[in-house]
Amino acid sequence: MTDVLISGASVAGPALAWFLRRAGARVTVVERAPGPRDSGYAVDFRGPALDVLAEIGILDEVRSHETRMRGVTMLAPDGSVTGELPASTFAGDLEVPKRALTRILHRVVDAEFLFDDTVTALEQHDDRVTVAFESAPTRDFDLVFGADGVHSAVRRLAFPGTDPIEHLGMSGAGFTTGNLLALDHQGLLQPAPGRAVYAFSADDPAAMTVSLSFATATAELDRADRAAQEAAVRAAFADHPWPQTPRLLAAMTAASDFYFASTCQVHLDSWSTGRVALLGDAGYCAAPTSGMGTSQALVAAATLARCLAEAGSDHAAAFTRYEKELRPYVTDNQHLGRQAVSTFGG
Repeated sequence: MTDVLISGASVAGPALAWFLRRAGARVTVVERAPGPRDSGYAVDFRGPALDVLAEIGILDEVRSHETRMRGVTMLAPDGSVTGELPASTFAGDLEVPKRALTRILHRVVDAEFLFDDTVTALEQHDDRVTVAFESAPTRDFDLVFGADGVHSAVRRLAFPGTDPIEHLGMSGAGFTTGNLLALDHQGLLQPAPGRAVYAFSADDPAAMTVSLSFATATAELDRADRAAQEAAVRAAFADHPWPQTPRLLAAMTAASDFYFASTCQVHLDSWSTGRVALLGDAGYCAAPTSGMGTSQALVAAATLARCLAEAGSDHAAAFTRYEKELRPYVTDNQHLGRQAVSTFGG
């Protein structure tokens, strides 16, 4: 029985864990967070990702949490209506709250979870990988998978000296507040050169999710503290003409779930080295603007697991086939991510 480690317990990690457990592997999942992540806003699924949910056996349950968004109203910077976008523009074929997907995946995955921990060292051998953790004892695994996001610890250790992150010129803050704009399964989008406001209310009528995006030359703010990040958002929107903007900025400061990130992509010549492979944002983030992050994570997990099953004990052949099959899909998604930056005001 193969003994594998997966770093990251968001979407790609638990999905891969489910498929590998079905194939008979022993699976350990290590996650930096102290427990299953209850953060995140809405995630959407498109095309083949629905087939993956069905294969795992959770499609109907996931559908029961559908946000049922009705569409997005386009606004000029002064608040006047300029048009409407269909719900599918942001919601894809199916959209659910991120926390609902996370809870479902964690419930159906039969694996050992190491929460509040992370990988600190990898030593590859011909027949195993020795992994050191921040808290847990050092252990050997047959294979290691990095599904730990754009700033992947596994990627940093397995691909030393590489800097595969490309900043696409936009950063932004996200947070939840009261439904200040009285939205009902509806979104508002104000795209403008250099900045954009997006707000929506979906599953909870009393709550509204807000995203304030603006042009940035680098991703340095990602490493700053919240005070500096908030200051940058306020500076970017200080002269914004929409009368609601000051209310949104005040709500940002009061929000308990404030989140800041830059719009980035990850580009690597290879997604594997030895007995270590990457999937999801860790290996090939397409940028949030692609609308394909969750779908790509699910499709990647299913593809990687199938390639491993078909290759038997030849992990190198499995990794080669996985990349050959998936890279065209990833390339298309990354193209979408680049195209959409301008729509969001980048």
